[in-house]
Amino acid sequence: MSFVSEWFGYRVYPVVASGAAALDVQRTKTCPFLTDVIGERTLCIKTAASSGICTISSKSNGPRQDWLVCPLRAFRPLLLDTSAALLFGGDRSRPARILPAPNLAKLEVRELVMSTLSAGGDCIVYLQNKLGGEISLSRTERSPELSFDVTMVDLVLAEGLPILKRFGILEIQTMDFHGSYRAAVKNLEDALRLHGNGFHTTLQNNQQWLRDGIEGPNIANVFKRTFYQMMLKFRIGASDACSGCVLALPVSVWESWQRHLGRPDLNPEEAGVCSLRAPDEPTTAEGRKNWIVIFDIDPKAEPGPSTLVVNKVIATSSQALSHYAFEIAPSAAVAGGGPVSSIAAQIRIRLAQYWPELAAGLVTKRLPRRKQRP
Repeated sequence: MSFVSEWFGYRVYPVVASGAAALDVQRTKTCPFLTDVIGERTLCIKTAASSGICTISSKSNGPRQDWLVCPLRAFRPLLLDTSAALLFGGDRSRPARILPAPNLAKLEVRELVMSTLSAGGDCIVYLQNKLGGEISLSRTERSPELSFDVTMVDLVLAEGLPILKRFGILEIQTMDFHGSYRAAVKNLEDALRLHGNGFHTTLQNNQQWLRDGIEGPNIANVFKRTFYQMMLKFRIGASDACSGCVLALPVSVWESWQRHLGRPDLNPEEAGVCSLRAPDEPTTAEGRKNWIVIFDIDPKAEPGPSTLVVNKVIATSSQALSHYAFEIAPSAAVAGGGPVSSIAAQIRIRLAQYWPELAAGLVTKRLPRRKQRP
């Protein structure tokens, strides 16, 4: 079964986070993540049918895990700092000042940027669909149009003015779910309206409200839809025009993709970084410009939104992803005794519904030949 696990940033499954702050956010339909990055109260941007839903808890991979369904849930300092450090380097003991582009409209923010850069600090500005708009790659006669989830921009001073030094790409992978969130959202909204200050206690005692209409994750479709885009974005990340590309994957999504990648072994490197490379792939600039960051959400109920944890940082390349997705995984499927060997048996079973003799794999009576026309 699948359950809503976070609603307006606060955990509701398996333990409900309670308190005045959670009630205030849920009553006002505030997005705590947009509020944090913008610096002022900001409402959830999702449609009424999925209002407030950040993550879904599902056992699709075996153990119960949180699956990200809203990318803004991942807009936390840890993930942004980690991505900026991978894309632009810098002094990791002193995290860069990272700001959404719309905040530059504020005079005090521009002054903060100037003072940071003047003191030799790092300042990163980012653009996203709801935070300044997406940056797109224009289509050509031989290549498609493509938009980046998040474009991160490294600023420097030149003759006393801030200018663009480099840009990098951050992609945050969410998951689609079968079914609909509509009934669960209605349950939550009705319970909050009817039970008021007792909402959290009532919800803890009625966890079945959180699963109405929600089915399992649509893993295959998400992989097929996003994999080509990631191959292309990793190629862009490896180009001279770009500082690199970070693909941020929740643990649940990374584990669900293992069969699609042939369950590759990761090679440990220095400072906690792993690598995923094709056999005999040289350590090129691309291999150190493209990254997969695996993160998770702490399942404990906390006074505020649950914290993010970075589990793995993987240096990789488009060549490596192509090798594992298009060579290793298909080879496992067609290997002797593998899934392909069962196809004939499945066909016989299906056809036997209409012609029982096919169940044995043989037709016991030969059909007469058609007479040839003179």
